[in-house]
Amino acid sequence: MTSRKNGTRNSPRKDGIVSHKARGFSLLETMVVVAITLIAACISFITLQPTLKQAHANAAVNESFMWMRQYRQRAIDERKRYIITFTAPQTIQISRWDFALPVSPAPVVLYTETLPPDVSFQVLAGVPGGATPDAFGTAARAIDFGQGIGLGGLNYVVFMPDGSVQDLVGNLNSGVIYMGRNADLYSSRAITVYGATGRLRGWQLVNQGGAPTWVQK
Repeated sequence: MTSRKNGTRNSPRKDGIVSHKARGFSLLETMVVVAITLIAACISFITLQPTLKQAHANAAVNESFMWMRQYRQRAIDERKRYIITFTAPQTIQISRWDFALPVSPAPVVLYTETLPPDVSFQVLAGVPGGATPDAFGTAARAIDFGQGIGLGGLNYVVFMPDGSVQDLVGNLNSGVIYMGRNADLYSSRAITVYGATGRLRGWQLVNQGGAPTWVQK
């Protein structure tokens, strides 16, 4: 005889059955979910690769631009001279050059920085030599300051208290630096500096109408 308590019917058969929902996922179902997740992650990684590569090139030019702008401003604020030297493949060195009479002391190195590991100072094959950033040089050198001073090719700039950029003997020193990732033409970036005013400009190489063209960032 079936017992009843508080209007509830106890059934040994029904109470012993566990619903499908209560059992959770089976091993096969879990493996399918994991496989789908891995496939989605791989697709996302592959899709993001070009963006990540461009991000490294942008980080390199932004870092170089930041050092140049910062120490130009410090030269003005502190009434001192600061030298930034660029050495291939990836080194940026900042030095302070104090004034003194009758002879100024040797520059003092303050910092040495490096570009991201997959970006270096270089002119990649395919970079146009006839339409260079601010028309400086012919893209024959990755580091090409000293425009208008002999044959160019200087690897440094001296920021002066009046905001101008000179070489070590007082000539106005304009020029350009190039950087990019190996075998990746459109990772090319550049920075130009105009000696008389210390004006800085950042540049990016883009594909315009099927031709590599420099545009200001």
